[in-house]
Amino acid sequence: TRERSKVLPRAGWMVMGVRGRSSALDVCRVLAVLLLLFPGVSLQCKILRCNSEFWASTSSSGQEEEFCTALRAYNSCVRRTARCRGDLAYHSAQHGIEDLMSQHNCSKEGPTSQPRARTQLPPLPPPLQPDSQERSDGPEICHYERSLARAAQPNYTHCGFFGDPHLRTFGDDFQTCKVEGAWPLIHNKYLSVQVTNTPVVPGSPATAPSKLTIIFKNFQECVEQKMYHAETDELPSAFADGSKNGGERHGANALRVVEQVPGQHVVIQARYIGTTIVVRQVGRYLTFAVRMPEEVVNSVEEGDDQDLYLCLHGCPANQRIDFRNFRARAAEAQGSGRSPPHGFTYQSARAKCKERLPVEDLYFQSCVFDLLSSGDINFTMAAYYAFEDVKMLHSNSKRYHIFEKEAFKGGAAQTAAGLLPLLSLLAVFFWTECCSVRL
Repeated sequence: TRERSKVLPRAGWMVMGVRGRSSALDVCRVLAVLLLLFPGVSLQCKILRCNSEFWASTSSSGQEEEFCTALRAYNSCVRRTARCRGDLAYHSAQHGIEDLMSQHNCSKEGPTSQPRARTQLPPLPPPLQPDSQERSDGPEICHYERSLARAAQPNYTHCGFFGDPHLRTFGDDFQTCKVEGAWPLIHNKYLSVQVTNTPVVPGSPATAPSKLTIIFKNFQECVEQKMYHAETDELPSAFADGSKNGGERHGANALRVVEQVPGQHVVIQARYIGTTIVVRQVGRYLTFAVRMPEEVVNSVEEGDDQDLYLCLHGCPANQRIDFRNFRARAAEAQGSGRSPPHGFTYQSARAKCKERLPVEDLYFQSCVFDLLSSGDINFTMAAYYAFEDVKMLHSNSKRYHIFEKEAFKGGAAQTAAGLLPLLSLLAVFFWTECCSVRL
């Protein structure tokens, strides 16, 4: 039988000891709280991977011997993060392991087999066609489309972020940006997404996504607050607390993580808000793509300033890169016979990108820009997968491709719109001056 024991304070860390399989779950929950408080430090220590593997290997374990084996494997995994000995989560995990070993009479010596392979979930159905199992699971409010009036059809929008980096906003504006460091992509009543970009090569303004944090907020009887964090060489198949769905509520399956390709491709399905998120690692960097109803995109919290959210308004003007000028300089350098700084000439970059992106749209142009600015051939695949995600997530097949003239026409329109208030002020000024002269 499972009995709750007393709270065990130890070295500033407290663990609620629970006998049986729920002991592991409590450790994971406590570590998840610590990860939320100290995400930058603890995730560098790879504690998250140890935590997720331990949870996966004990979630279906019924025998004490198997639990002890998993616990020793967990201990071994944590000890390999020795460079993190100054980190709170590292010490918390160590103390938690010692407590659990004591509770279950586990020996520190013994087999430490690798965690058993987790069962692969079936591929996701198209976003607009929930499968029959989920159709009958959970309250109606936990399924976005079913909660709408029968006649209402949501208008889905798409945002993508990839490469050096390139941004496609919910409004289908396409921009190339600097945005070094941490920047918010999305923030509304239901979720927040933040990306961290690091320089690709010294001396270049180009950066690329190396970290991504997604927080799904607590929502009625559907889901508990969940955090998903990915970074270079760390693309988890679960949330930070080791779970793969929205928690223990009746509608928890309305939020789930599905690993499509281990370490390379993860899909997060949030059916309660009609949202699908795709996260990939291509080479050393991450890509992000989302499909979201317009109603959810615009669900702004009261008093919240939305100006900085990249998916909604694009990059600030002082962070944008005009790759037409960059491309012109590269073509000029090739004509003068100068050696290209990163190994690709303008023509060789075009030829390479053409292999995967035959249509010369802005995904093709972004690929050329990335090869010229970094020489990293993996950016070819980043642009290719970004476009594949568009085909899966964008609701309008006629808008899959965006061409250069459209993008810069949009930019000119935005510039003109920005000048309208100034022109109005000037008109009022001259009208006032004219009237004063007549008087």
